Amino acid sequence: MYYDYSYPFSRQPDNLAGDVLKAINGEFNAIQCYNKLLKIVSTEKEKEVIREIIIDENNHLEKFTQIYYNLAGRQPEITRNKDCPKGIKEIFEFAFEDEQETTDFYLDIADQSEDVRISEVFTRASADEQNHAVWFLYFLTKPRL
Repeated sequence: MYYDYSYPFSRQPDNLAGDVLKAINGEFNAIQCYNKLLKIVSTEKEKEVIREIIIDENNHLEKFTQIYYNLAGRQPEITRNKDCPKGIKEIFEFAFEDEQETTDFYLDIADQSEDVRISEVFTRASADEQNHAVWFLYFLTKPRL
């Protein structure tokens, strides 16, 4: 089979592994921040939604770690790359922006990967991230009592 390596979406495995590692670190940092948020929100609805988001992020982290291992042949080195803000409003704002950016980043990975399974995982994760962004925007704009 002939591959056109000049095709714009053609990726080298190292680039893909690097993007997956970036996604792993992002998920790890989001989980840390959302666990902090879970401790300071006041309503049961906020707690319920944030717990669901944390479950989604853990699922992404697990799947991305498996993908990274298959690509790189080793476990990822996870590093903290973003500090979580302190206040509720600031965390919701930070989370909304981060989830929005992550949505696009995951779609880029899905579009550029030549492996259908990787594309499917990142497309689904992108949809989850967009859903999370909507929830964070809702909580951000909801009046606080």
